[in-house]
Amino acid sequence: MRNRAPYVVPLAALLAFHLFMTEAWGQQAPGRNLQIVVAEGEGATNNVRSRANKQVVVRVDDDNHRPVVGAAVSFFLPNDGPSGMFMNGSTSLTTTTDGRGRAFAGGISFNQQAGPMEMRITASYAGQTASATVMQTNVVGPVVTGGSTSSGGGGGMSTGTKILIIALIAGGAAAGAILATRGKSSPAPAATPPVTITPGTPTVGAP
Repeated sequence: MRNRAPYVVPLAALLAFHLFMTEAWGQQAPGRNLQIVVAEGEGATNNVRSRANKQVVVRVDDDNHRPVVGAAVSFFLPNDGPSGMFMNGSTSLTTTTDGRGRAFAGGISFNQQAGPMEMRITASYAGQTASATVMQTNVVGPVVTGGSTSSGGGGGMSTGTKILIIALIAGGAAAGAILATRGKSSPAPAATPPVTITPGTPTVGAP
């Protein structure tokens, strides 16, 4: 009877290697189709006078709902109408997904036009592509600077601050008028000139 022990070790090693490669491929290689999931930014309202707006965050998944790391993601703003520019001075921005399959687009300078704005998004990885759109609305709102709000012509002061300053000025003027009135004495009445009687020589005529 032949000893089969010499064949057992190579077969076991081959099987272990096969299982290892299958698991590694399953973790690294995406499925057949990519998907773009919009995590933040859908339906947002942007104040075109401020850059403190909500950024767009997307996640790229494969068809097994696993995040795809290192996928190229491009964001496109409209060429006309309500739109803007990214921080690179262009209407498009390309980045790659992070370790959680996410990509970010923010810091947009808007073009001062109000209305609906559609942002197009594409993703590609290992010859696979996907696309999506994000709808937002641009509005012309008050300027936000340092936590205060103004309409753009008040030097950054809020309406409440302006009212307080006006009230202080008015109160100071009223107090000054009262003090000025109290500081003045009433004018003395004009003196009556004395009456002088000059005696003369009486004259008597004929009857």
